[in-house]
Amino acid sequence: MSVPDATAASFDGKQFVRTLTTSPGVYRMLDARDEPLYVGKAGNLKKRVGSYFLKPALQPRIAAMVAQIAHIEVTLTRTEGEALLLEAQLIKSLKPRYNILLRDDKSYPYIFLSAAEVGGKLRGGDFPQSESYPRIAFHRGARTGKGEYFGPYPSAWAVRESLDLMQKLFRVRQCEDSYFRNRSRPCLQYQIGRCSAPCVGLISADEYRKSVRHAAMFLHGKGGDVVEELGAAMEEASEALEFEKAARLRDQIATLKRLHAQVHVQGASADLDALACRIESGIACVSVLFFRNGVNLGSRDFFPRLPTAADEGEVLAAFVAQYYLDRPVPSELLFSHAPDDAEVLAAALAGQSGHPVEIKTRVRSGRAHFVELARKNAQAALAARLASQQTIHERFESLRELLQLGDTPQRLECFDISHTLGEATVASCVIYGPQGPIKSAYRRFNIAGIEPGDDYAAMRQALERRYKRLQAGEGVLPDILLIDGGKGQVAQALEVLADLGISGVLVLGIAKGPERRSGHESLIRGDNGKTLWPGPDSPALHLLDAVRDEAHRFAITGHRQRREKSREKSRLEEIAGVGARRRSALLKHFGGISGVAAAGIDELAQVNGVSRELAAKIYSTFHG
Repeated sequence: MSVPDATAASFDGKQFVRTLTTSPGVYRMLDARDEPLYVGKAGNLKKRVGSYFLKPALQPRIAAMVAQIAHIEVTLTRTEGEALLLEAQLIKSLKPRYNILLRDDKSYPYIFLSAAEVGGKLRGGDFPQSESYPRIAFHRGARTGKGEYFGPYPSAWAVRESLDLMQKLFRVRQCEDSYFRNRSRPCLQYQIGRCSAPCVGLISADEYRKSVRHAAMFLHGKGGDVVEELGAAMEEASEALEFEKAARLRDQIATLKRLHAQVHVQGASADLDALACRIESGIACVSVLFFRNGVNLGSRDFFPRLPTAADEGEVLAAFVAQYYLDRPVPSELLFSHAPDDAEVLAAALAGQSGHPVEIKTRVRSGRAHFVELARKNAQAALAARLASQQTIHERFESLRELLQLGDTPQRLECFDISHTLGEATVASCVIYGPQGPIKSAYRRFNIAGIEPGDDYAAMRQALERRYKRLQAGEGVLPDILLIDGGKGQVAQALEVLADLGISGVLVLGIAKGPERRSGHESLIRGDNGKTLWPGPDSPALHLLDAVRDEAHRFAITGHRQRREKSREKSRLEEIAGVGARRRSALLKHFGGISGVAAAGIDELAQVNGVSRELAAKIYSTFHG
C-alpha cells in the first residue's frame, strides 16, 4: 500500500491512516526522493502509524522526520513476530536515516572441522581413498563446506586461541588439503608436538579419527567425557604394559583438566549471551558476552547508529533483531534493560532458530554477575569511544585555528604514492572527518603509463582520476586536500584542480622536517604559498601526521599486493614451455602459486603435460 506521486508538503498523514488496516505489518516512511526515512513494525498498523499524525506533540527529532514524509509503504504480515523479522531485514538492507542501525555487518569467525576425505602420498604408497583425515581450521564467510562449524566467536583472536589449544591437546592437522597431499616428510608442526603427521602415515586412520572426535567433543563442551575416555584408554595401555603410551595419555588428561577448568564458567548454561547497553552524549554502546557450551568465548562491543531519542531497552531490542537475523541464536539472552516487546522478540527468534529462546532481564547469582560484567564492558568501551572522539574534535579545532579558517573542516583527504624502484606504483586516498577515519570512502589507484619512479606524474594521475569522479557528482569534495610532499607536489595538485575547474578546496602539503624527525614537519599552504611550522606539541600537526601515516600504510599495502601478484604471475609466464594450459593445470593441481613454489620435482612431474625435464626447469625457477 502506498501513496505515490506525493510530496512531503502535500502528504496527508491523517487521511492515510484512515485507509490502514489493524493487522500486523511493517511500514516504510520515504521522502520525496524515495529515500527511506524510517522502517517500523507494528502489531496494529493503524494504531502505530496513527501515533505519528494524531498525537498533539512529538519529540523534535521525530517531528522533523514526519515533516519529510512524502509517502508511506506498508507490508502486511501474519504475526507481529514476522513483522519484527521483516523489519530487521529491511533496516539492514535499506539503512534508513532515522532507525537504530547495527553498522558492524562483518561476518564472524568460526572454527571449522572438515568432513572431507583427503587422499595423498606416503613414502610406502598411497592412502586408501576411504580413509578420512579431517582438518580443523579458522573460517570466516559462507558456511558451505562439508563439516561442522563451531561459533560464531567474538573475534579472530578467540578463534586462534582455541585452535592453538586444539593443536596442543589433540594434534589435529590445520594445513590446507593441497599442502597435506604433497608432503613427503613431517612438517615443523609435527616437530614441535602440534600435529600427529597423518600426511606421512605416522598415525593410523583409526587413531586420528579418535583425536578428531575428542576435539569435536571438547568444542561441544563435553571435556569431562573426553577425560573419561582418555582415562579408560590410559588404563588399557597400562595393563598392556604400553607405559610410554599411558604416560602420554596421562599428560594429555592433566592438560585437558587444567585448561577445561580455566575456560569453563560456573553458572553458564550451554548457550547464553549477556547483553548490556549504555547511552551517553548521543552515542550508544552494546556489549555482548558470549558463552557456548558453558565456555566463555569473550566479549565484543558494538556502536549502533542512534539517530533518534531511544532508551537502552529500544536499542537492545533493535540490536538483537538485526544481529541474530543471520547468526545462530543462543537459548538464553540476558538483558541489562527490558525491551517493550520482549515476548514478541523471543517468539520471533525461536521461530527463526527452531529452538526455544528466553529473554531475561531479572536474574540472580551467576547470571546477574554476567550482566554486570557486560555493563562494565559497555561503560568502559563507551568512555574510550567518547574520549577518542573528543580528542579528534579538539585536533580538528586546532587545525581550524592554525589555518585561520572560518569553519571547522568536515572532510580531509590525503594522497600518498608507493612503489619499489618504480615497480607496481599505487596511489592511496584516505578520508578523515571529525568522527575519525571514513574507511568506506578510502580509494586506491593503480598507476600506469608513466615513467617508472616519477612521483609527480603518479600524483597527478591519481588526483585527476579522483577529482574527475567527484566533479561528475560521484562523491563529496573535501575541505582540505593534504599532500604528502613539498612545494612540487602541492603545485601538481593545484594545477589538477585548476584544470578541472574545482575551487574551494584548500591544498596543504606536509613536508618532512630536518632528519625526517616526526613532529618537525612543515606545512605548505597552496592558496598563498606560506609555510607553517606548528611544532611537535601542536594537536593540529598530530592530526595531519596520523592522516598522512594512514595514507602511507594504505598505499604500501596496496603496492605490496600488486607487486606480489605481478611477480607471482610473471614467474610462471617466463618459463619456456609453460603456456596458458600448463599454467592453469599447475595452479589448479597445487592450489595456487605458493603450492607450485613449494612442490618438488617429483610432485611437479605428476601434473598432466609436465615432463620431468620441464618439472626440473620449474623447480629451478623458484629455487635457483
